[in-house]
Amino acid sequence: MMNIPIELAVMGIAGCVAVLVWSVFARAEERSVVRESLKQLDGYETDTMGASVRENELLNPLAERAISPILGRLTALGRRFTPVGYVEQVRHKHVLAGMGDELSLDRFMAIRVLCVAMIPMSFYMLYGYGLLGLGGKTQLAVFAMSALALFLGPDAKLNRKVAARQMEIRMQLPDILDMLVIAVEAGLGFEQALDRTLHAVPGELSNEFSRMIAENRAGATRADALRAMEARIDVLEIRQFILAILQADTFGVSIARTLRTQADEMRIKRRQLAQEKAQKAPVKMLIPMVFLVFPALFVVILGPAGISISRNF
Repeated sequence: MMNIPIELAVMGIAGCVAVLVWSVFARAEERSVVRESLKQLDGYETDTMGASVRENELLNPLAERAISPILGRLTALGRRFTPVGYVEQVRHKHVLAGMGDELSLDRFMAIRVLCVAMIPMSFYMLYGYGLLGLGGKTQLAVFAMSALALFLGPDAKLNRKVAARQMEIRMQLPDILDMLVIAVEAGLGFEQALDRTLHAVPGELSNEFSRMIAENRAGATRADALRAMEARIDVLEIRQFILAILQADTFGVSIARTLRTQADEMRIKRRQLAQEKAQKAPVKMLIPMVFLVFPALFVVILGPAGISISRNF
């Protein structure tokens, strides 16, 4: 009888379970869509007044009944064993990443708990089953790298999202300022010019400006709405732009002149940022060249000479 490796057996079982779970959820979602469609029909009424609690709960989708309690317990567990202030720090990073809703925070805490719980599982799979067939220091190094990736992975991914969003906002700011200058010098007010500009330049910064305008129209002052936007973005260029706008409102300086000055400065900063990245490129390329390109090049160039020398001696 042919022996099946434990890795293939585990992968096969995991694949079967994944297909089964997917089929169950797909079928439940289809039934939920059909049920919601039937509720929209005239004459279709569901009498749930006399139904039991279990029947009322079964009317909800399977994902809501099965996944939500698990996520809630994992989130509560993560909030309980995290250091003081960590949850607030993660919440602030979610706001900076454009995910300020509470559901995203709960999902992050649940994923972090699962990643931490997988560290002892990976230790058991490596040392108990010998999953990769390694031994000694190599096996210890693989476990250390996997444990470090599981422990720091969620935070690293969240930090990358924050950095990517801030970079996108930093790149969009000069273009929006240029269009604002044109619109304000044409005779529009600041809010009208900003509203006109946002339709032409979509992106994260446009979304934040739209939210700022909505808050201003809802009753908040322009200063409070701008400061709230700065807190949601936390970019130095945005902070300088908001400070210049607030100073112009306070001292009665022309908005058009302030916007033109800010547009020129932001465009210079974007050019300097591009030049800085270009200067860093050779340094970043040095490591892969030394450890990957040069060894292969030496083997190709010096290999035949080394073989000839060894044969002659």
